[in-house]
Amino acid sequence: MAAPDCGGIRVAVIFHSGEGHTATLAQAVLRGVEESGANGELFDAATAILRMQELQRFDALVFGSPTYMGSVSAGFKAFMEESRLARGQWRDKLAAGFTNSASQSGDKLNTLVQLAIFAAQHGMLWVSLGLRAGNNSTQGSVDDLNRLGSFLGAMAQSNVDQGAEQAPPESDRATAFCLGQRVATVARQMRYGVTQ
Repeated sequence: MAAPDCGGIRVAVIFHSGEGHTATLAQAVLRGVEESGANGELFDAATAILRMQELQRFDALVFGSPTYMGSVSAGFKAFMEESRLARGQWRDKLAAGFTNSASQSGDKLNTLVQLAIFAAQHGMLWVSLGLRAGNNSTQGSVDDLNRLGSFLGAMAQSNVDQGAEQAPPESDRATAFCLGQRVATVARQMRYGVTQ
């Protein structure tokens, strides 16, 4: 089945990755955006700081950070703080978020809340994950979409002794892919009023 025409919708995926796991998720989000017919571009947080003015040309910004000590990483926080220079430029754009930590919980919800508040401070409109929780019954498994049961954004878990080639698991990558699809779909709906 052909991807729907997103009519020039542009989505930036802005992330920081310490060990490569969050970069893997960012690539999955980007694939979801692009397979939905939108145009996507990856920005690591350091590059996004240098190209801040370019971000106003995107319809949606998807933010990704590892969860370190129950919060966004210092690398992503630097981007957040530099974004004060873009104050007012992202108003009414869509925003969404994803995060990864080594622990099953790792206080990842706090990171997503921090990203949502960041988006709200810029006057953006937050897009939730839009998936039911997986892996929460006797028929569930770690292979389920949204296996960690997040609603605010995509969560992933990567074992500390596995590199980005092995972790996060495929179910978490697929969940991030779904987030990218959802952002592209909502951006199309916002622009054209299309509901399919």
